Amino acid sequence: MPCTHRPVLLAEVVQFLDPRPGEIFVDATVGGGGHSAALLPRLLPGGYLIGLDRDAGAIEAAAERLAPFGKAVELVRANFKDLERVLESRGIEAVDGLLFDLGVSSYQLDNPARGFSYQVDAPLDMRMGQEQELTAAAIVNTWPEDELARIIWEYGEERWARRIAAFIVAARQKAPVTSTGQLVEIIKAAIPAGARRSGHHPAKRTFQALRIAINGELDALQAALDSLEQVLKPGGRVGVISFHSLEDRIVKRTFRRLMGHCTCPPGLPVCLCDRKAVLEPVTRKPVTPAPAEVAANPRSRSAKLRVARRVLKEKDGE
Repeated sequence: MPCTHRPVLLAEVVQFLDPRPGEIFVDATVGGGGHSAALLPRLLPGGYLIGLDRDAGAIEAAAERLAPFGKAVELVRANFKDLERVLESRGIEAVDGLLFDLGVSSYQLDNPARGFSYQVDAPLDMRMGQEQELTAAAIVNTWPEDELARIIWEYGEERWARRIAAFIVAARQKAPVTSTGQLVEIIKAAIPAGARRSGHHPAKRTFQALRIAINGELDALQAALDSLEQVLKPGGRVGVISFHSLEDRIVKRTFRRLMGHCTCPPGLPVCLCDRKAVLEPVTRKPVTPAPAEVAANPRSRSAKLRVARRVLKEKDGE
């Protein structure tokens, strides 16, 4: 299925990651190849891009879009938490640029059969990699009520998490919940009418929570960011586009730690941080889409781009 959706913050990604001829870049979430297609011309001649994705269908879509670049691009079906292993298997010690475009890709969201969207009725799936066994249907129909409430609260930041979990359990006792449409109706029934009249779609936060739990997204993000010291060359740039506060919090905290700032919980008598600065900021504040981009692409409205650079020489934090 072709992906026609425009990549988010495209001009800003190119500007701040600043690809140059001869450099090696990794697009850790290649999706339909939109960001890669803009980065690759600036890496030539002599440059090289590796695109990663967990989804075989996304790899196929990216291969079609990036075919004109020939051997300058390599596409690998892999989770970005395994970035170090992917590079080592190709004899690459470190790279000059690295991009993460987090969350569900347009390729996945626009394919109803994948079950990511609460806007269309489809099987409850939500797997980013089809080889995974755990699906949204398995969680919804088998997990204990307390565990359902926990993930909906923690990963969806949904204030009605306990009511939604209780309504799911009550519904599945009558018949299995097998479609996104069924789940949406359960969620709507669980959330009081007054709370449904404003804000986002009532199912948005619960669907987000299920997707994160199924795919281990936050753990994978933390593992990938923890490898930045190893996978970035001195002077190398890393950019992360996040779409909700849970992702952005991990990115912000990890960047601060790798910049040598204290990230200890308040109240500790002494700082326990390493305080070694291996990154420096490229963007002092998160970059957000311009109003024109949001108008043309409503999915971009919550995007935040943070970019940092590997320091040329490691130094102690202040």
